[in-house]
Amino acid sequence: MPLLYDVTKLTVGTALRFGWRPRVEGLEHLPRDGGAILAGNHLSVADELFLVASTPRHVTFWAKVEYFNGRGPGGWLNRRIVAGMGAIPVDRADGRAALRALDAAIPVLRAGGLVAVYPEGTRSPDGRLYRGRVGMTRLARDAGVPIIPVGVTGTAEVLPVDARLPRRHPITLRFGPPIPVAERINGPRDIRTVTDEVMAAIQKLTGQEYVPHYAPARES
Repeated sequence: MPLLYDVTKLTVGTALRFGWRPRVEGLEHLPRDGGAILAGNHLSVADELFLVASTPRHVTFWAKVEYFNGRGPGGWLNRRIVAGMGAIPVDRADGRAALRALDAAIPVLRAGGLVAVYPEGTRSPDGRLYRGRVGMTRLARDAGVPIIPVGVTGTAEVLPVDARLPRRHPITLRFGPPIPVAERINGPRDIRTVTDEVMAAIQKLTGQEYVPHYAPARES
């Protein structure tokens, strides 16, 4: 586990656990070792923080490539933070680069790591759960790992898009049973089927209204 990740979990994670006391359910579905994808709904930038605070194992995230190549003191600090946290860079403006970023997670998963994925592709613009993108399922197939659905509620109220400071609001994180992938994929239709199954599992954990089309793109 990267040192900076340990420090962040000890400091920020402890502050979140004691300040908000998130309710965490289903941790028994999280394997003690071995690779897995944590697939969650995405309501706020606070999702990652509470997932890290509530998960006993190291979780690898993607971070936009701008954080890795910024200039000046601020850029240097961003590079140190995202690299120190073990993040994977992704260029959202380049489709092929985004696919390469997915591939970069395969060694992490095959080595027994956890990787967090938000299959909606962006934060929900209205609190509803949108159709999942299939890259998550392809990644699970190629790495030979299961997908664990994760549902979070309350983070949109804790850190809305326009908020400068976090607010107090109940937080709940629920982990669902692992969904096997590799042995079920025989073609593109199976990839879509498994992706929809994961989204249905997330919806069951959160109670969100489901929207059967992709969320509109937005700045994160």
